[in-house]
Amino acid sequence: MKTLLLATVAVIALPTAALAQDPAPVAAPAATAQATAADTADVNEILVTATRRSQVLSDVPIAVSAVSAEQLKNSGGSDIRQLNQLAPSLLVSSATNENAGVARIRGIGTVGENAGLESSVAVFIDGVYRSRTGVGLTDLGEIERIEVLRGPQGTLFGRNASAGLLNIITAKPKFDAGGTAEATYGNFNNIRIVGSLTGPIVADKLAARIDGVYQKRDGFVTDVVSGRKLANRDRFLVRGQLLFTPTDDVSVRLIGDYNQKREECCAAAYISPTQNVTRDAGGNLIFSPNSVQALLSSPAFGGRYVLPTDGSAYDRRVSITPGRSYDQRTNDWGVSGEINWKFGDANLTSITAYRKYKNISAQDSDFNNVDILYRDNQLRQFETFTQELRLQGTVFDDRLDYLFGGYFAKETLTTADDIKYGADYERYVNAQLGGTLPLIASLVGYAPPPGGSLLNGTGIVRADFKQKSTNYAFFTHNVIQIIPDRVSLTLGGRYTHEEKKLASVFESNNNLCGALRRAPAFAPPFNALNGARAGATALSCVINNTSGPGFASGDPGATKKESRVTGTAVLSVKPTERLLTYLSYSRGYKAGGFNLDTSALIALAPSASTLQFQPEEVNAFEFGAKLDLREFKLNVAAFYQSFKNFQLNTFNGVNFEVSNIAACKDTLGGRDRDLIRGNSDCASGSIKDG
Repeated sequence: MKTLLLATVAVIALPTAALAQDPAPVAAPAATAQATAADTADVNEILVTATRRSQVLSDVPIAVSAVSAEQLKNSGGSDIRQLNQLAPSLLVSSATNENAGVARIRGIGTVGENAGLESSVAVFIDGVYRSRTGVGLTDLGEIERIEVLRGPQGTLFGRNASAGLLNIITAKPKFDAGGTAEATYGNFNNIRIVGSLTGPIVADKLAARIDGVYQKRDGFVTDVVSGRKLANRDRFLVRGQLLFTPTDDVSVRLIGDYNQKREECCAAAYISPTQNVTRDAGGNLIFSPNSVQALLSSPAFGGRYVLPTDGSAYDRRVSITPGRSYDQRTNDWGVSGEINWKFGDANLTSITAYRKYKNISAQDSDFNNVDILYRDNQLRQFETFTQELRLQGTVFDDRLDYLFGGYFAKETLTTADDIKYGADYERYVNAQLGGTLPLIASLVGYAPPPGGSLLNGTGIVRADFKQKSTNYAFFTHNVIQIIPDRVSLTLGGRYTHEEKKLASVFESNNNLCGALRRAPAFAPPFNALNGARAGATALSCVINNTSGPGFASGDPGATKKESRVTGTAVLSVKPTERLLTYLSYSRGYKAGGFNLDTSALIALAPSASTLQFQPEEVNAFEFGAKLDLREFKLNVAAFYQSFKNFQLNTFNGVNFEVSNIAACKDTLGGRDRDLIRGNSDCASGSIKDG
């Protein structure tokens, strides 16, 4: 069980106009609604559609931030990473792959880069769900606004999320001709060019828009071996749109976009000081000089560890094995169509989309010039079709504002990897084992092929995974005005069904690992080598040697089905015109799935079931207040979140593996410190689910 009990405070001073959007109420066609809202909105009010209703931000009884295009531009931001400085409780970052970004809201997010793990924070761009947060880490072009919703989501948007949601709305076509152009030059030869054109094709009926972004920048991380620069930028985005309004009650918006990146990222700088960390019998941390660094930087290896000399934590210099790289090649494109049809007091919205995303990357996986681990051709590819349908309106003299929706998604996820041991790996293992690796290999009956080595150049020849998932859901979100404009009750619910099928093919030539794992314990007189054999097994099996035909989608454990009911309830009270208070409960859910990596397999008995991880669930409670004095606004929220089967993506030294955290519901009396023998049980003697 993982719990969070925190409070957030946001203070906004608005001495001048601050309009977060050109709002489009869902109950009216886009062109008419924009004009109406813009004409009637107070210039000091921030309007959002986070609840699928055009509302003043201070009247929305959920924790939500709205960032306008002007705010993002003034912050110097060009993608959602820069939201860190504008939206409280949001952190966006990336790790060893620029396209595997992480968004955390209130400290909760999906950490790591295993493609089988879905995002705890969902990202929507123009109503279309992006399969992983990193897919949305790109230049956005011109936007209208970005809304950050905190806490579990599932009753307002097609795809559910357990921690929060980013709702990004790009600028729409206009019926007045216009355009923008912007050019930026900065340090590291940063060149960024942004432009857009919009205008009517048929007066009041058909408008078009095209946006383009181009950015190129030198890297700011230096490889001290080759002298080349890493962490560069070389990307562009093109987005075209059509807005068709055949009648006052119907609008159709078509969008097509293409995004490309050709960059080298992400080498890792070493944090100073580099140390070994262990614990003594009492659980206290013991620090000592880093033994791996000492070994690899010795004259025998010549590893170069670039550490700062001015007291800084790290230096922007790294060492890379000659011939290795961190190349990133990404193509991302898609098309979508949104239809809004108003009839009576109701509005029907349909959003249909197809997207394809492909990333191929290389990596010097030991992050040093000594050739230990590398990959040349890691693949991540998504093909996704989504369909969302919503009906919203008001009845009973506007005392009930209802929303009913349905969602369908079909996705094919393809991954491949080719991580291998480098030319220095066998020498590295021998240095740690006192040169006994050849002897140990002979004792287990393994000999390398003629002219080959025991480990160098071996590893994963092929590790292909294909996951096909089908998701459908039905959701509703209803606001009941108990006392109009004073007291309201919001009730929402969702039913989600998810099915995932896994197919895979494995091939490895790391045969020494398999021989070591199959060998019986050494018999006398070789007992002295038992410790070396254990070390040889651990070092030789850093890359799993699983081979064979893999799994078919119909094999045992290769299909995972789930169904969940989630929902929310919010009671909001406005004791005065300028003050809103609310109390809410939400139950959230994120689907389970498969580790798409051979490291998670049991080498001697590979089974698809060992790759599974369980769904993540959360119960969230929140109390909040919003004070709106026009030029001064204050938002305060206290929340408590309790997670069950929290999905954690952990780094095993080579790859990221997903596991569910099991933790104690009972107090441990201070005995809950890692690496202490006998502390695996709760005070009651058992581990609880969670």
